Amino acid sequence: MTRSEFDDIRAFLADEAADPGDVLALARELVDDLEDARLREALLRTHYLRLLTAARATMAADLLGESEPLAFVRHELATRGQVPEDGETAHRILSDARAAAELLECLENPTPRRPRELRLRRCVGSGRRLPH
Repeated sequence: MTRSEFDDIRAFLADEAADPGDVLALARELVDDLEDARLREALLRTHYLRLLTAARATMAADLLGESEPLAFVRHELATRGQVPEDGETAHRILSDARAAAELLECLENPTPRRPRELRLRRCVGSGRRLPH
């Protein structure tokens, strides 16, 4: 839900002339939206946990010198149809991953901004006279 939608709902609820039946209908709609959001969150958490488990298993297999350490991640990605199929796709994915890593670094460790110095502006140009 967007900020604008939240603002619209708050304004609707603050309106003393709002029909109680409309308020009840809005409440039911919001409860349905909340339930959908919680379901999506649970699904995303499940996908994240599966990917995290596959990544950890891959690292453990690599540490133990297994012959196919990427099998866990490969299986998880194949389940979702996300395995790169050609060199061009692989290069694009690596580029996207690097850009995402740089973006996350900037978000997690922002560079402090220098305080801006006040600049005095001077009017330069031809002289002007006010009409008499």
